Amino acid sequence: MGLREARYGAWASRARVPLGLGLSLAYLVLARPTPRWLIVGSTIALLGLALRAWAAGFVEKDASLAISGPYALTRNPLYLGSALIGAGFAVAGRSLIMAIAFAALLIFIYVPVIRREEEFLRAKFGQAYREYAIDVPVFFPRFGASASPGQFRWSRYKRNREYEAALGFVAGLALLVLKMIVLRRLAGFP
Repeated sequence: MGLREARYGAWASRARVPLGLGLSLAYLVLARPTPRWLIVGSTIALLGLALRAWAAGFVEKDASLAISGPYALTRNPLYLGSALIGAGFAVAGRSLIMAIAFAALLIFIYVPVIRREEEFLRAKFGQAYREYAIDVPVFFPRFGASASPGQFRWSRYKRNREYEAALGFVAGLALLVLKMIVLRRLAGFP
């Protein structure tokens, strides 16, 4: 990784949460949910939330290399879960502009963050990480692979504060339902 790429990756790591929050606010303004799209989108987002929860129960951040559970299928199940959550909310909100903005966030922020984290893992875990990276894809899971056994632990889920994603999901869904009700009333629907 070159110096410029490393600097950009460091910036992206710091900027991802504030940019995500800003994108969320714009989303709430531009979203035009309907019952059908809200159900479809929230189902997709719920799958992403479940993937994140599953992954959080297997990872001991910075302490050990997670290679079991969802980490046997993809090296980045937390980011894949976030992508599904974002895609689900994009579908639920029916905003093409926000879908494009979310895709840009994934490409220009999360890709460099993933690269930066991989450099860290390579440096910390050496050959074990290199062997793991040969067998397990970066983002999209291997089809036909099975999650290797490991132990999901609720204590890891809590320590990784994954409940915050669940609370964010519930809050986002509640705001979309509220916006849908307001839009329907403004349009003269009961």
